[in-house]
Amino acid sequence: MRIRPLRLGDYEEPIALYRRCGIDPRVRGRESRSAIAAQLRTARNRYLGAFDGDRLVGAVLGTQDSRKGWINRLAVHPAYRRRGLARRLVRICERGLRSQGIRMFAALIEPANKTSAAVFRSLGYEVQPILYARRKLFPGV
Repeated sequence: MRIRPLRLGDYEEPIALYRRCGIDPRVRGRESRSAIAAQLRTARNRYLGAFDGDRLVGAVLGTQDSRKGWINRLAVHPAYRRRGLARRLVRICERGLRSQGIRMFAALIEPANKTSAAVFRSLGYEVQPILYARRKLFPGV
């Protein structure tokens, strides 16, 4: 299993992986090809893919806001789960963000996603019950 930075040429693979994992990619908004292209040009982002040969089997999008690192869109193909791949993706993502001076990490997890909560708990994250508020300037963002 090889983990490397995602490239724009990989775009269709993470989108397909997210759908396979039950994650709804915002392909008309923040996960459109043009939006991802712009995000990949931002040096502070850590967008990683895990590949079995040429096949993408895991992905994570790491970002930071200068105060906190965010672990976004962590996904592992169902046939590759329970092998430590999610842990590896998160740790490599954290390492890249730490190199930028980030010392705190966070992930938003849907309340029903017990598997993801367990993964983050096993990595030393405190899973907190919180309310999340958002405001979109337009649909699809």
